[in-house]
Amino acid sequence: MTEHYDVVIVGGGVVGAGVFRDAALHGLKCLLIDKKDFSSQTSQSSSKMLHGGIRYLETFDFDLVYEALHEKNFWLKTTPHLCQEKSFVLPVYNDSLRPLLMLKAGMWLYDFLSGFKNHPHKMISKSETISQFPQLRAQGLKGAGVYSDAIVDDAKLTLEVIYDAKLENDCEALNYHAMTDIKVSNERHTLEIKDELTGKTKTISCDDVVFALGPFTDKVLINIPELKWRPKLLPSKGSHIWIDPKKLNIKSPLVMTPKDGRVIFVIPQKDAVLVGTTELEIEGDFFDLKITQYEINYLLENLNEYFPNAELTEEDIFSSYAGVRPLIKDEDSSELGKTARYHKCYWPRSNVHVLMGGKYTTFRTMAQDVAENLCAKRRISYSKDRTKWPMRQKSVLSPFQVHTTTRNQLEEILINESARTFEDLVVRRMGIPGRKHWQDDQEFNEFFLNNLELINLYFPVTPEEIKNFQ
Repeated sequence: MTEHYDVVIVGGGVVGAGVFRDAALHGLKCLLIDKKDFSSQTSQSSSKMLHGGIRYLETFDFDLVYEALHEKNFWLKTTPHLCQEKSFVLPVYNDSLRPLLMLKAGMWLYDFLSGFKNHPHKMISKSETISQFPQLRAQGLKGAGVYSDAIVDDAKLTLEVIYDAKLENDCEALNYHAMTDIKVSNERHTLEIKDELTGKTKTISCDDVVFALGPFTDKVLINIPELKWRPKLLPSKGSHIWIDPKKLNIKSPLVMTPKDGRVIFVIPQKDAVLVGTTELEIEGDFFDLKITQYEINYLLENLNEYFPNAELTEEDIFSSYAGVRPLIKDEDSSELGKTARYHKCYWPRSNVHVLMGGKYTTFRTMAQDVAENLCAKRRISYSKDRTKWPMRQKSVLSPFQVHTTTRNQLEEILINESARTFEDLVVRRMGIPGRKHWQDDQEFNEFFLNNLELINLYFPVTPEEIKNFQ
């Protein structure tokens, strides 16, 4: 860190990363900090999708769906190594909340809002649906709708946005660096920054500070007296499980619509099937959340209702993860499932910017609201097209491909991708959610133990930590 920055962005999730890149590309001297690893909380806990949010059609949030669909198609074109278009199948039963005619109308509207850039929707019969999903419950099935959305490696997209911004002059991003104190003033802020892994601290200053803290916003800002912050979030916990593909053999994503009105995605990826999400109110600490037994039971019960022949149990779960959605309180509704994913910007002071809410898919356009304001204050000409420039540093390992990591690739990751712990390396840089996702348990141990000396050049890890990693 240097002594002074134009802008300090607090929060290294996808929204903070978006602000960091946008401001950096406009020539601002920027620092991005996160208390944990980049994208290690909410931004790696999504359903791994870039999507318009087809369920928001029912609440008439057409502008939100329009924006998200266009952003989804932008990223499909810009980062094809990180996201892929997929056909999502939504089966309809006799007792489904949404009949086939309503579904067809909704999918046509979805295509229309995309500017017909989506792969066109279609309706398929009961027999076609069963042919595509042999384990699916046939009783009461009337047919299905098929529409297009995209899957994404959410952590890697966030990381690549950060890597690109760091290539600009005088711009730096530091994970495991917490803001432990801030003196807010109308001219220049003073921040104390602490390295959470070494304990070292440094005091810096900046002209503007941007808080992009997601679900942590209220918890942090309420402790800064000068801001007089009043809580604005309705936090919602969402959890996912990864299922053994040998037990749930599907080739295309499927959308389950339980009778509670929620939507659960079942998405096959390279080595497992992702299932989620739940939606629960949450209080207390939001960091490093774990799935609860209640949520496991909820997801398995719905899976077994749709796929009774699979007979899925907890033993078929490879791994799980949980995060918190930063939903902004809706004056008209306190129901989590009814709260739309709009974002809002707040300026408790002219040089303090707070960006909240939104969807992962729309992070780029969310960031523009703050970046444009930062540029206007400095009389810098702002261009919304600048963040459409190609990103310049790809991850060493691309998602969606089953491959064996070499020692050279491991070294390149350690040099260039800012991993500071073993979990950073395995989960977010290598894209391995847990040990069971590795092809062979013994090979997992052997690979990392054989490269232990190399890894320890960058951060400490013991043989026991490797062997106990789950």
